[in-house]
Amino acid sequence: MFRKAMTIVMTVMLFPLGASGAQAAAPPFKVGFLVIAPDRGFLGNREVRSLVDEFKHSYPATLGLVGRDYTGVEGEYAAYLTRAVQELKQKGVTEIVAIPLFLSDADPLLKRVKPLLPTYTEGLPVRWAPAMAHDYLIGQIVLDRVAALSEHPKSERLILVGTGATDEVNEKALKADLDKLSAYVRRYQAFREAETVVYYDREAEGADQKNKTIKTHILAQAVKQGRTLLVPVFIGPKFDSSMSLTAWLGSQFKDTHIVYKPEELLPHPNVLLWLKKTANRETPLAAGQIGVVIMPHGSTQPWNDAVEAMIQPLMNTYAIEMAYGMGDPLIIQDAVSRLEQRGIRHIIFVRMYALDHQMKPITDYILGLSDHPPTDAHNHGPDSTPPQVRTAATFSTFGGYEHNPDIAMILHQRILELSKDPTTETVLLLAHGEGTDEGDSRWLAIMKEHIARLRQELHCAKIKDINAFTVREDWPDKRAQAVATVREAIENASRQGRVLVIAHRLYGAGPYKKMLQGLPYEINEKGLADPILTRWLENGLKRMTTELTKIRGEQSSQTHLLETAER
Repeated sequence: MFRKAMTIVMTVMLFPLGASGAQAAAPPFKVGFLVIAPDRGFLGNREVRSLVDEFKHSYPATLGLVGRDYTGVEGEYAAYLTRAVQELKQKGVTEIVAIPLFLSDADPLLKRVKPLLPTYTEGLPVRWAPAMAHDYLIGQIVLDRVAALSEHPKSERLILVGTGATDEVNEKALKADLDKLSAYVRRYQAFREAETVVYYDREAEGADQKNKTIKTHILAQAVKQGRTLLVPVFIGPKFDSSMSLTAWLGSQFKDTHIVYKPEELLPHPNVLLWLKKTANRETPLAAGQIGVVIMPHGSTQPWNDAVEAMIQPLMNTYAIEMAYGMGDPLIIQDAVSRLEQRGIRHIIFVRMYALDHQMKPITDYILGLSDHPPTDAHNHGPDSTPPQVRTAATFSTFGGYEHNPDIAMILHQRILELSKDPTTETVLLLAHGEGTDEGDSRWLAIMKEHIARLRQELHCAKIKDINAFTVREDWPDKRAQAVATVREAIENASRQGRVLVIAHRLYGAGPYKKMLQGLPYEINEKGLADPILTRWLENGLKRMTTELTKIRGEQSSQTHLLETAER
C-alpha cells in the first residue's frame, strides 16, 4: 500500500505538466473539524452544542456525540457520528481533524471511539488532535476554579477530582493528566498540600469499594488543620442542575468542612479558545491571517517614537501591534487580543532585543511555547510566575538584531558623523551588557565581529583603535567594575587623541553620560534605530510568513494526496 502511494506521489512530481500529472493531482483540500464529545444529558449537551455552534462561526465544524453505551458501528451513537460526517461533507471538507472534548486521551470512552472513527468517514482522511489536558489553556480553567475557592493557599490543601477509571492501569493514566493540571496550578499558588484522585466508573469491577476508599481518604484530609478545597476536573453528566456528576460529588461531602463548588471544566471561555487554537494549528494559513507583535524594551516617548518610526514602513504590509517592555504579560496579552480582533490566527512575536536569547525564556513561557517558567526575569522572581496569554492564536518567534551583520553599516555611519581625523581617533562601542559572564562575553564577541567588518571600510580602517565594552547596567555588583574599565580606557586613549563613544543600543545613550561624567570624549547617541534595522525586521517577517504559509499548506496537501493514493 505504501509503495502504491509513493508511486502516485512520484508521478505527480515527475510529470507536473502532462496529462497523467493533471489527472493524478490532488483536488483542492479543505480541513473540517469533528468535535467528539461525551453525551452528558439535556443540560450538559446544551452547553456543548452552544460551544460548538460558536466554534462553527469561524471554522467548518460539527459535533458528534458518543455515550457510555457506545458499542461501535452498529450502536445507536453511530447515527450521530455518521450525521456529523455528512454535515462536514456538505461543507466541502476533504480532510477531517477529530477534536476530542475529553480531558484525557486515556478516557475509556474515547479509547473505544478512536479506532472506529474511520468507519464513519466514508473514505475521508481523518486524524486526531490531542485531548484537553495537553494544553495550558485547560490548566488555566482549573486555576480559575481553584482561585474562586482559595483564600490562603499556604494553609490549605487542594484535591483535584477526576472520574471514569475502569481499572488500576487506566486510573494511573487518568491520574497522570490530573497531576499535570495540579502542577500547573501549583506554579501560581503554593498550597500546603496538593493531590489528585480519580473516581471509578460505576460499572467498573469493584467500583463501589474503590470509591468508598477515595471518599474516606478525602474525609480524613478534611479533618486536618487548614481548609480543604475539592475541585472537580472533568466533563461529566449534567441532565439538569441537580442530576449531575458535580451535584453528586457535592452531596458526598455536604455536611463537612470541605470547600466545594459544583463547577467543572464547562462552561468556560478557555474551552472555545482551545478549540480554535487546535483548529489554527491544523489549518493552512493565508498571509492575511498572520500578524506581528514587536517587543522592544521601551522607554520615554522620544525613545518609543524613534523605534516606531523605524517600524512604520512595515505597517501597510503587516498587521503589527507593539508590546513594549521586558516580557510584561499584561501588555503582551493586550497586543495579542487586538490582533485576534483583527482576524489574526498566527502571530510572529519579535523580540527586538540585541541578542537572540534575550527575553526568550519569559516570552516563550507567556506565549505557551514553553512549559518552563523563567526564574531569572527582571520582573518575575521564582515565586512570581507570569500568567500565560489566553488566546486561540498560535505563535512563532525571532529576535536578536545584533546577529545581523549589517549592524556594522549603521555603526560605520555613526562613526562618520563624529570622525574628523581617523588616524588620531579611538572609537569605543558601548553596550548595555548582561548579568552573566557567559552572556556578556557572547555580546562582546558579536560586537567584535562588527568591528572586524568596520575595519574593512576605508575610513574605519584608518582609525587608531576600535574597541567594544559593556557597562552591565542592571547588575550593580558587575556594573562598578565594568564602568571603571570603560573610564580607564577613555582616560588612556584621550592622552593620545580624540575618543569617540558610539552608543551601541537601540536608541539614545541611556546612562552613559552620567557614567562617563568628567571624561574627555564625544558621543554619538543616535543608537541603532535605522532603516537597516527596518530591513532586518522585514526580512525576518518575510521569511517566517513564507515558511508558515508554505509548511501549513504542504502538510495538509501531502496528507490529502497520500490518503487519496492509498484509497
